Amino acid sequence: MSNDEVAALSSVKPSARQLTWQALEFYAFIHFGMNTMTDREWGLGHEDPALFDPDELDVDQWMRAALSAGMTGVILTAKHHDGFCLWPSKVTGHTVAASPWRDGTGDLLGEVADSARRHGLSVGIYLSPWDRTESSYGSGRAYDDFFIAQLTEVLTQYGPIFSVWFDGANGEGPDGRVQTYDWDRYYAVIRRLQPGAVISVCGPDVRWCGNEAGHTRADEWSVVPGSLRDAERIAEQSQQVDDGVFASLVRSNDDDLGSRDALKGKLDDLVWYPAEVNTSIRPGWFHHPSEDQKVRSADELFQIWCSSAGGNATFLLNIPPTARGLVADPDVHELQRLGQLISDFRARTIPAALTPSSTLGRDGQDAAALSAEFGPTPDRTWQPDPLDPHPTIAVRLPEARSIEAVVLSEDIRLGQRLEHVTVHADTADGLVEVARARSIGYRRILRFDTPVVTDRLSVALKVSRGTPALVSLATIESPVEHSSRRPR
Repeated sequence: MSNDEVAALSSVKPSARQLTWQALEFYAFIHFGMNTMTDREWGLGHEDPALFDPDELDVDQWMRAALSAGMTGVILTAKHHDGFCLWPSKVTGHTVAASPWRDGTGDLLGEVADSARRHGLSVGIYLSPWDRTESSYGSGRAYDDFFIAQLTEVLTQYGPIFSVWFDGANGEGPDGRVQTYDWDRYYAVIRRLQPGAVISVCGPDVRWCGNEAGHTRADEWSVVPGSLRDAERIAEQSQQVDDGVFASLVRSNDDDLGSRDALKGKLDDLVWYPAEVNTSIRPGWFHHPSEDQKVRSADELFQIWCSSAGGNATFLLNIPPTARGLVADPDVHELQRLGQLISDFRARTIPAALTPSSTLGRDGQDAAALSAEFGPTPDRTWQPDPLDPHPTIAVRLPEARSIEAVVLSEDIRLGQRLEHVTVHADTADGLVEVARARSIGYRRILRFDTPVVTDRLSVALKVSRGTPALVSLATIESPVEHSSRRPR
């Protein structure tokens, strides 16, 4: 690959809104609405608003549950496919204002937004373009006008929004009403009313990982072909039928989206389009009493956190409240355990002395600019000398310890540059390779197959797109002492 081609790869950088979103790392999806009351996943539309009456609703409890897991934000399903609005929309009568809840004076979106901010959480909104109640659906511009009016309501009355989350659901089928969504018009309204919000999934800012099972690619890239932002293509891959199968489906196509090989011939159409991993703590997205014994364990969710928030993506975990209006006890229990697992993992960062093989000689940068903490801390950026043929970082621990992982973070303000990294440990068996990766990005948790006892590691930056730029390199101690052994 020529210098010009490498420059093209390294020149693609995130927007300010994408940087802010990426730093959130882990946040909640809250599916709640008419489907919660009817025990369905996809409502049929025209459900009686009298069914919506959560008699113990406590949105502060929702926020406490999210915070206990270490989450930083919440995205509420303000309107799902059934068309029932959790705010008193002025363009339809199918809203909480027609329900007995709060005697018809309630505004659940408002309560969630206020509570989230009181608890220090960012607020996002899911608004389904598919509406099975609205009569203008399928009419073209008339429905777009209706949807734009709803977008305007939710984006002007509830403070700053960090994400507007769209999926491509249009499940009417070949014999039903067909609406071609005017995505460009929707995007323009969002940019005007909430310029700091990312537009997620069927949008140009945040890329869907491609499944709802929590599966993450082995190497996740943020610089990808612009064709991946095609909303119609994304919609075709989204769920089309409420069959109970899609949530656990993992497809193996498109495993490599951003390596040099994958981008050959596409260098004139590259975009920064980072991934979000979305899944539910339960088999369904809405709460169903029959699933109370099927809540995913904290241990399973921790593995997803490691591979998503620790794999150059973000983690969007759904926590659906019950029809009474509370996050169920089994969910609360696992969320608390998950938060403890994440906190314990971060706390096992060992203070280390980092010695890079070289340092870029400008702007006063030196070896101390690379943080040994669980980062990133983008105000402390280290780059090797561009003439250094084999940039490496020696990691020296205070004493021999059982190590299970290293955590790397690039300064993605300068793009995603690292393409091949290896980690070696000096053990009783000699110098052994304990981890390797191609993609790093915002954060990469490189877990060893087997913890190793060592006081010295070496991180080699084997291949990069231009001069690498790191902000942190953390060393994670294993919670259990292990004898020194060569990894598998």
